[in-house]
Amino acid sequence: MSRKMTEKAGKAEATETGLLQTLQRGMEAFRIVAAAPGGLSVAELAERLGLNRANVYRIVATLEADGFVAKGPGGRIRPGGAMLALAVGVDVQLRAVVGPALDRLAMEAAATAFLSIARGDDAEAVLVSESDAGLIRVGYRVGSRHPLARGAAGIAILAGRPAAPGEAPAIATARNEGVSVTRGELQRGAIGIAAPVRLAGVEASVGVVALDDLEVARVAPLVRATASSIAAGFSAARPRSGA
Repeated sequence: MSRKMTEKAGKAEATETGLLQTLQRGMEAFRIVAAAPGGLSVAELAERLGLNRANVYRIVATLEADGFVAKGPGGRIRPGGAMLALAVGVDVQLRAVVGPALDRLAMEAAATAFLSIARGDDAEAVLVSESDAGLIRVGYRVGSRHPLARGAAGIAILAGRPAAPGEAPAIATARNEGVSVTRGELQRGAIGIAAPVRLAGVEASVGVVALDDLEVARVAPLVRATASSIAAGFSAARPRSGA
C-alpha cells in the first residue's frame, strides 16, 4: 500500500472513530437526561458525562434539533417528545397500555380519543382511536401537530407544567380543573377535552375531540381517569433497573 493510500485509510479510520465516539456520547447524554425527571442543567450534564460545557452544548443542540431532548423552565434539559414518538412506533408494551385505554375512552365518550406529546413548541398526536358511534366523526391524524398554546391537547400539556408568569388564563384553568376544554380552536364546530399525563418524563396529554354534541360534564371525568390509568399502567410496564 502506498503512503498516500495509508494516510487516506488512517484519516478515514480516525473520522469513523470520531463519529462513533460522538454518537456514543450523544446516546449516553440521552440516557442520562431520560433518567432525570426533573431535568438537568448543562453544567450537571457535563459533569455526569465528564465533558466540557462546549461539547455538551453541541450534543444537546443536536439532540434538541431532532426532538430527543427539550429545554424546560430555567433552561433545564429534559426528555423530548421524540422519545415517546419513537417508543410508540416500536414499543409493544406502550401500545398494550395506551391503545386499549384510548379504545375504552373513545367508546365511553363516543368521540375520537388521542394521545399527544410535546414536540418543541408543538403538540403532536402519536396514537389515535376513533369511536364507532354517530354518523359523523372528527378525524385526528397521527403525526398532526399544532402549537401548544392552541387546542385542548397542547393547553393540557402546558397545564402539566408549573405555573409561569404571564401564562394564558386557559392554562391556569386547565391546571386547576385537571382538564383543558376548547371549542373550535383547531377545527370549526369541534370540542376538545384533554388532561396532562407524564410518561417516562415526557410531557403528554390524553383527550377526546368531537363535534358540538360532546357532553363536557360527563366526558371530562372520563378523560382525567384515562390519563391517570395510562400513567399508572405505563409506569408498571416499564422494565425495572437490575431486574
